[in-house]
Amino acid sequence: MFDWNNVDTVLLDMDGTLLDLRFDNQFWLEQLPVAIARKNNISIEVAKTKITSQYNAVKGTLDWYCIDYWSKQTGIDIRQLKRSNAKNISIRIDVIAFLIALQERNIERVLLTNAHPDSLSLKMEQTGLDQHLDHLYSTHQFGHCKESLTLWQRLQAHHPFNPERTLFIDDNEDLLLVARQFGIRHVLGIKNPDSTKPMQLFNDCLSIDDYGILTKQLTEIE
Repeated sequence: MFDWNNVDTVLLDMDGTLLDLRFDNQFWLEQLPVAIARKNNISIEVAKTKITSQYNAVKGTLDWYCIDYWSKQTGIDIRQLKRSNAKNISIRIDVIAFLIALQERNIERVLLTNAHPDSLSLKMEQTGLDQHLDHLYSTHQFGHCKESLTLWQRLQAHHPFNPERTLFIDDNEDLLLVARQFGIRHVLGIKNPDSTKPMQLFNDCLSIDDYGILTKQLTEIE
């Protein structure tokens, strides 16, 4: 799939790529609407319709990923609600072996997530995944999300890497295409970000449903 001798850096999304997206889907689509319904004494169906409309209004922007924004919009302490459900945060079962294989090949492992820094911290606290990563970045610190070319420019200025020798892995094909437009040579999609949902299709990027494929390649390199 890749010539790993020509890869120095692997940029990794977090939710749906390293972590099971089940937690986030349940939180934003089920648990938060229930909390909104209780707070406002409305039905869960009405709450879901209302919050879905609000989601769509800012999709693709940094606000869409910002827990401060959603706490203000809903009047609910998003941090506390997430923490109360944190036991459901889980690492994909095929991830750790892959990250270890990258380390053994001296390939840099950089987490790049659109998640708010506090969400990133909570998930590292719950999973210990940061022990297997070299650098962790939330796009919030750069003022732009991965949907924007500006983010990629600011990331490279802050953390120099060679796009020609970089692999970016994400479960969102739109973000992979932006990275490719920036100049990242290798991009790879994750077909099964949520372990409870059907696989998704990628039209213009290579994709996998099991990191074991990559781990095997890395461990077999001479």
